[in-house]
Amino acid sequence: MNVIRHTDKAFTAAIRALTTESSLFDPTIEERARAILQNVHARGDTALLELTERFDGAKLTTNQLTVAKAELSAAAGLADEGLRAAVETTRRNVAFFSRKSLRKNWSAKNAQGATVGEKFDPFQRVGIYIPGGSAPLVSTALMTITLAKVAGCPEIVVCTPCGRDGGMNSALLFAAQAAGATEIYRAGGAQAIAAMAYGTATIRRVQKIFGPGNAYVVAAKRLLFGRVAVDLLPGPSEVLVLADDTANARFVAADLLAQAEHGSGHERVWLLTTSAKILLLVEKEIAKQLPGLTRREFIQRALDNSGWLIQVGSLDAAVALVNELAPEHCEVMTRNAARVAQRILTAGAIFLGGYSPTVLGDYVAGPSHELPTGGAGASFGGLTVDQFQRRTSVVEYNRAALNKSLATVKKFAEIEGLDAHGRSAQIRT
Repeated sequence: MNVIRHTDKAFTAAIRALTTESSLFDPTIEERARAILQNVHARGDTALLELTERFDGAKLTTNQLTVAKAELSAAAGLADEGLRAAVETTRRNVAFFSRKSLRKNWSAKNAQGATVGEKFDPFQRVGIYIPGGSAPLVSTALMTITLAKVAGCPEIVVCTPCGRDGGMNSALLFAAQAAGATEIYRAGGAQAIAAMAYGTATIRRVQKIFGPGNAYVVAAKRLLFGRVAVDLLPGPSEVLVLADDTANARFVAADLLAQAEHGSGHERVWLLTTSAKILLLVEKEIAKQLPGLTRREFIQRALDNSGWLIQVGSLDAAVALVNELAPEHCEVMTRNAARVAQRILTAGAIFLGGYSPTVLGDYVAGPSHELPTGGAGASFGGLTVDQFQRRTSVVEYNRAALNKSLATVKKFAEIEGLDAHGRSAQIRT
């Protein structure tokens, strides 16, 4: 891993570089993603099948894009009791958390006596992307589809990559069904995002797209914003551990290694600590724990690229740096962790104390694990159930309320030179 200390001459420059880089913007990836989108837009299923063969190695027919009911039944049959229990535990926790976050219709009288309010309706057709590749994210099915189900979305479309033989991960299929998916397709990468946004002969277009993915998926979502609604831009995984001298170095090292193992090599992990001793102990623990992990090559690549052990001069400086980095996950292992966390304003999710590792948020706690990365946490929060609801304002005036508002309407119409605006209210009096 890369080590920098506040006493280093190059410390300020190194920190500036860390806080200005982002995993979300790469002109080469954007150009390639744009070409994929245009191809699918122009050629539909034909392009989708060609791209699936090129990127996933699977030669499919149009009929094979849809995951059939028989395959879903077979996947359910393969689910053992341990998987069923894990899926149900997480589904219930996510549903519980989501129900607490649902927005509710309201109405009230304004100063002129008109009825004003909001209504919240579920999107009628949503698309959810679930990454596959080297690590099919079964948990992501529960952390996304469940929210759509709780919100009441009637059509929940899932796209996820298949293997070279066209096969699908049976545990992922089971979890997607359990969470509430109504359609599942063998489609991955930017081409899947394009199919959901534009529509093809097989995959009807959706109103809004959700779900994490690799750099190409994130670029596709960003490029399609406006043509279709998108949730947020969740790229390669990140974790930042904020630690003082009370932290357990074994725990810290384990958590850094866990978030580095996804496999893209662009994952970002940081330790920010006020303690020189903790920094050294964590460095030793990483060297000790890494050789025993099955995905150590993936992890090592991520640590070399974007793994940082940083010693800062004070806790205040550490908190300020956390807010600049805006990490996806932030673990606080300090004295008075809850009080420290109150000052962290940009993290996607905060985990308090030595017994709240990020993996609990990944798998079971309840809040969705789809969170902003690449510094986007400064402007965006994580996925919540209300993002599956469409807000509409509702206004109802009677004659008395209209008359009380007329002077205001006429004045604005006069100032803006829009006499038809003023007339549309005046004509009713």
